[in-house]
This record gives sequence, C-alpha cells and structure tokens, in this order.
Amino acid sequence: MPLVRYRKVAILGYRSVGKTSLAHQFVEGEFLEGYDPTVENTYSKTVTLGKDEFHLHLVDTAGQVPVADEYSILPYSLIIGVHGYVLVYSVTSLRSFQIVKNLYQKLHEGHGKTRLSVLLVGNKADLSPEREVQAVEGKKLAESWGAMFMESSARDNQLTQDVFIKVIQEIARVENSYGRQDRRCYLM
Repeated sequence: MPLVRYRKVAILGYRSVGKTSLAHQFVEGEFLEGYDPTVENTYSKTVTLGKDEFHLHLVDTAGQVPVADEYSILPYSLIIGVHGYVLVYSVTSLRSFQIVKNLYQKLHEGHGKTRLSVLLVGNKADLSPEREVQAVEGKKLAESWGAMFMESSARDNQLTQDVFIKVIQEIARVENSYGRQDRRCYLM
C-alpha cells in the first residue's frame, strides 16, 4: 500500500498570469476561456509518484499587487502550513516578472532563513510573439533563488502536469537537504 503524503502548495503571482488556468488544467484537464478574477480558490488532487501518493491541496490566490510598504507581510495563510510555492509570471508581461521577484522576497522574509520549496513558472509560453521575458531571464532568476524553473502554457496544456510534479519533487529535495539522518532527541 503506498504511503500517502499531504502537500499544501500556494500558487502566487500578479493578476492575469494564469494561476487559476494552471490549477484548473491540472485538476480538471480543461482550459477555462473566461472566468471572474479569483479571490481565492482551492483545488485537490491525488498524484502518484513512484511508490508514494501525494494528496495535493492547491491554494489558488488572488493576483498579488505590488506593495509600496516595504514592511508589509504576506498573510499567515500563505506561510504557515504551506509546503511549497509555485510563483507564476506571464512571459508576455515584464511587470508580472518584477512582481514575482518581490513575492519571493516577501516569502523569504516571512519564513526567515529557511530554504523554500519554490518553482518559478513562466506561463503563457504559447504567446511567444508577444514575449517580454525571455526564458533565460526566468532560468537565471530561479537559479539565484536555488529554485527550479520551467515555462508552460495552461491554454495548450504544455507542461501543466509537470509544474505540479516538479513542485512535489522540489518539496522533497528541500526537505531532504536538512540532514534528516539523526532525528533523535537527547536529554542532557
């Protein structure tokens, strides 16, 4: 019988970058042509990787807007109990790419000095003629964070499944990097 693991993943990014489209395509297998702007939705799906099952709880957030106040923080609901983050920008919007940088900084501040399980996603890769952010820029940013990077298209279902598989793998990679060899408690 496979081991079932629960993973909560927050999907963050500027408005209209395709966060809901990615989540909906992953869970329902279809692209929504039109919908109202997201306030906050949740999706659930169980995924099998190797011998393990992962129950994913996806938190599809409202589009984050730039914050003028450098002391502002993200809501605790996006920090406490979240195992991993999918930070999404649109390859057709330099503004969304800049905002994702700020979001990462706020996440890092909210978590302290711990390593974060982050996947940076350049969405809307199907709109390459309108591209404002090159893949090499996304890759360079992700590398500076020690994170994984990929481009996708929710509309064309291009790598949509892989986005969430990769974030599961990234969570495992970061969890395993903390040296779990010796977890015994000693009283002295």
